[in-house]
Amino acid sequence: MIAAAVLSVLTVSAAPASAASCYGFGRTLSQGASGEDVRQLQIRVSGYPGYGAVLAIDGQFGAGTKAAVTRFQQAYGLGADGVAGPATFAKLSSLEDSDCTPVNFSYAELNRCNSTWSGGAVSAATAKANALVTMWKLQAMRHALGDRAITVNGGFRSYACNSAVGGAAGSRHLYGDAADLGAGSIGFCKLAQQARNHGFSEILGPGYPDHNDHTHLANRSGRFWSAPSCGI
Repeated sequence: MIAAAVLSVLTVSAAPASAASCYGFGRTLSQGASGEDVRQLQIRVSGYPGYGAVLAIDGQFGAGTKAAVTRFQQAYGLGADGVAGPATFAKLSSLEDSDCTPVNFSYAELNRCNSTWSGGAVSAATAKANALVTMWKLQAMRHALGDRAITVNGGFRSYACNSAVGGAAGSRHLYGDAADLGAGSIGFCKLAQQARNHGFSEILGPGYPDHNDHTHLANRSGRFWSAPSCGI
């Protein structure tokens, strides 16, 4: 009996870990649904709004969310009906770490200013939440570019950090929703051009003053795209 009990304990402790998912979707989601689970879905498909569009993250499953879910499904070879069910949730789970960040990006990359996300134009919680959405948009971009690595050189800044680097007074970095990208193996122009499909309303790159050495992506009210050397 003792040997059997020991064997049982060993069997349980040796079981494989579950998937590193931070949110468990409990129902199929389709157009007309609303709630926190819809908002969580919107965060994860925010990089699939279509050219020039931005997906509202409001917990309301409307036509824009259906279109984004459909594009996500198409991108990963799933049945593309715009309905988020088990197959869609399983793919999303495989793309995220236990802190809700996409597997290829981290909070550390999006904040080289301080550890608290404080001191910016919005609350620390809002800045961090904005950065999470930005990371999911970058994850969509990365996949569209053939799953090639994207180098993030900077993100959130407090007012003090922004001043230290000579940032603009109204910089989106102060809101946590901006990312400055290095060329890596992709190139500044290709990054700027691709970003037009992934929910970034602010795209600045080569040819725009002080942006010849990086591509800047962010969210803002109203579109402002300027990377003249890249045809944008």
